[in-house]
Amino acid sequence: MSLHVTIRSALPADAENISALIQGEAHYCTIHPNGEGAQPFFSSVTPEAIAGYVTSPNFIYLLGYVDSELAGVVAVRDGSHLYHLFVAAKFQRRGIASSLWARAKAKAVESGNAQGFTVNAAPHALPVYERFGFEIQGIRVEENGVAFVPMKLPG
Repeated sequence: MSLHVTIRSALPADAENISALIQGEAHYCTIHPNGEGAQPFFSSVTPEAIAGYVTSPNFIYLLGYVDSELAGVVAVRDGSHLYHLFVAAKFQRRGIASSLWARAKAKAVESGNAQGFTVNAAPHALPVYERFGFEIQGIRVEENGVAFVPMKLPG
């Protein structure tokens, strides 16, 4: 059952909540459930790092809310790389990732993206990205404590 999601651009003041949401779902990305060895990833999702993405012209960073609760985040870097797509566990499988991705993709295309998109997909999320039209581009990679599969959505 889909939920109504309100989507808006992220603000620097949102960085702490965004960081908390991502860190709460990080076990989907990390090789070890406790995050062992994934310090570079965790350093990239601190509130300070998130505030930098939110204010950077290289990022489209959007938030999805259900009522007044942060349900998900999406970020596109350089107009073509799906950098973050995280949905809080209690809101997963409710259409929020699809809504966030559709809005971020549209914004990137409006900004001039014609070459398609890439993503380093968490292995558990492969079916979601395949539904979005992404295609696997290589084997599973494990580095710096995280696992991902490179994917591309042709333009």
